[in-house]
Amino acid sequence: MSVEPNESVTPLPCPRDGVPDVMTTPDEFAAVAARLAAGTGPIAVDTERASGFRYSQRAYLIQLRRTGSGSFLLDPIEHPEALGPVVDVLTGPQWILHAADQDLPCLRELGFVCDNVFDTELAGRLLNVPKVNLAAMVAEFLHLGLAKGHGAADWSRRPLPDDWLNYAALDVEVLVELRDAVSAALREAGRDTWAAQEFTAVLARPAPEPKPERWRRTSNMQSLKTVRQFAVVRELWNEREEVARRRDIAPGRVLPDSAIVTAAAAAPRTTADLTKLPTFSGPRQRRQADTWMRAIRRAQSLPDADLPAKRAPQVGIPPINRWEPKHPVPAARAKAVRPALKELSETIGIPTENLMSPNVVRDLCWDGVRRGSTVADRLAELGARPWQIELTAQTITDALA
Repeated sequence: MSVEPNESVTPLPCPRDGVPDVMTTPDEFAAVAARLAAGTGPIAVDTERASGFRYSQRAYLIQLRRTGSGSFLLDPIEHPEALGPVVDVLTGPQWILHAADQDLPCLRELGFVCDNVFDTELAGRLLNVPKVNLAAMVAEFLHLGLAKGHGAADWSRRPLPDDWLNYAALDVEVLVELRDAVSAALREAGRDTWAAQEFTAVLARPAPEPKPERWRRTSNMQSLKTVRQFAVVRELWNEREEVARRRDIAPGRVLPDSAIVTAAAAAPRTTADLTKLPTFSGPRQRRQADTWMRAIRRAQSLPDADLPAKRAPQVGIPPINRWEPKHPVPAARAKAVRPALKELSETIGIPTENLMSPNVVRDLCWDGVRRGSTVADRLAELGARPWQIELTAQTITDALA
């Protein structure tokens, strides 16, 4: 199934009832809870964070809307402990979120509990909608054009500008209507059961484990040649991480990756040497130069035995594109299974990664199927949903034959 773009779109530049005031106090939160409790049906939920500006991924604004209640903007920063009445009202009703994985962590951090979700973005993927961002989905299903443009803003700023608040309120303005339209499309396509299973999986998904040796992801690190330079990157990265966490500033705003790599390549011996480098010559970096130089000296004084390896140690199953030539049997499985799934996904009309998680495909191809077991059994063990198993098990079995 594929939904064709709809060109007849009516602009929706602002909420139909105006932009609600921002609620900040315990009394205001209690009043919001009472009004939400008087409403009916699911609750549209969204959050705004300050990714790229702050270290934390906390919610700096919470947007809520419910039929019969209206829309609400909540600032949780000053009184997060007073959100209890709102948490209570939201425990039980279905939440409507767009890209739930982005909002659930920061809401859980504030004590919110969701046990029933409808993810409009994920539903769009199951319907094979070409563009699943909120504005595109609203245009396609409701023929409305949302005013957009502040999603990447610094939502920790106070006071929040009026046009930002307008944007935030619009994010939940028509989520209930979008959910109704998308839900109808899922039923018509016979994919509502798929969606229900996917939504359950979203809520059950554990938080991802932190990646090991994240310092190795420093941009342009591949330009460095020696493990001593790698050690400088590691020490500067760790120091930056600590400063960023303590000050709640995005790491890249504390010290850019380019500065870390420049320092590692230059190997300065003194603070004066460091501040001669262009990336450390500005007033902000000069103020912190002693901190960065201490990290560099730690790396320079490490014994050889404590230097990092040239390559990161392999943890878990390697990426599929690295299986050959060392792992020919899993590689052969992947060469058979992946094209078969791609062809099946095109036939059904659904993105391949939604038909079956790439991680499940990787694990299945790496381990194969145990003697006496079946592909369906192995898929279930790996967390594939029943609808996915029903659609793919035979195709994978044939590919592995």
